[in-house]
Amino acid sequence: MPDFTRGPWRDVLMTIGQITLVIVVALVALRLARVFVHGIVKALMEREATEGTAQELSAIEVKKRIDTIETLGVNVFRFLIVAIALLIVLDKLGENIGPAVAGLGIAGIAIGFGAQSLVKDYLNGALILIENQFSKGDVVRIAGVSGTVEDFSLRRTTLRDLDGTVHTVPNGEIGVASNLTRVWARVNQDVTVAYGTDIDKAIEVVDSVGKALAEDPVWKRRILEPPRVERVEALGEYGVTLKVLGTVRATERWNAAGELRKRLLSAFHEKGIEIPSPQRVVLQRQAAADAGAQLPGGAGSATAAPTEDELAQGTE
Repeated sequence: MPDFTRGPWRDVLMTIGQITLVIVVALVALRLARVFVHGIVKALMEREATEGTAQELSAIEVKKRIDTIETLGVNVFRFLIVAIALLIVLDKLGENIGPAVAGLGIAGIAIGFGAQSLVKDYLNGALILIENQFSKGDVVRIAGVSGTVEDFSLRRTTLRDLDGTVHTVPNGEIGVASNLTRVWARVNQDVTVAYGTDIDKAIEVVDSVGKALAEDPVWKRRILEPPRVERVEALGEYGVTLKVLGTVRATERWNAAGELRKRLLSAFHEKGIEIPSPQRVVLQRQAAADAGAQLPGGAGSATAAPTEDELAQGTE
């Protein structure tokens, strides 16, 4: 019976034991990686839901975002753990892992340079999810493109603009995200009335229109603060400009502004308040011959050329 405690058997058993230990530690690390990542992501999302803009998200949406970010984090940790464990096992088997480590380093650098935009897309996408910068259905302005968010992933955001055109924006290109449908928005309207108008009367008419709009059963739940004249904004070239501000639900900002303008036109017409319009004076000039014919004595008219007889008489 061979003695496993001496000679080459001892080395083989030690190697097998070390490899087994590495595999066990790697398996434990893989399981702990999910727990670790889940704890970090959950803490970030809960903090954002309590203090940040994610507090308006439903529990289902929060869980969906946690699962998405958690999957990304766990996959990254798993790749690192498996790669390290594989290198250690090869080293225990007596393989020279120096060239392999150097090769992986060079490959990592090459992949890092080549895929840095892709990595940036995923990292920025994760931050967008955690910070709840926007969600599906929001109207946003990102990377010079405006539209409704139709789809969102960790790598890219898909928008459809008002013309129906679909835009795909890599998340790494998003520097500033402007969400136009987050909770509430302003009705920001400039109204110009002609010089000579009773400004107090114009302000009263605008305020009454805004109040009536807010009390309308159709618009009552959409208007948070009735539109009213905030100040005299400017004394312009054509008239006096009034700044009208109100607060509405974010998704109603365009419809409410359109309804306000329609009602203001009707009220101004009824109250005799004039909305000035640019006037253009066009000067028409007659042909030069016609203009010259109207001068005294016909001085401006064309003179006939002398005949040959007149020229001959003039030389005699």
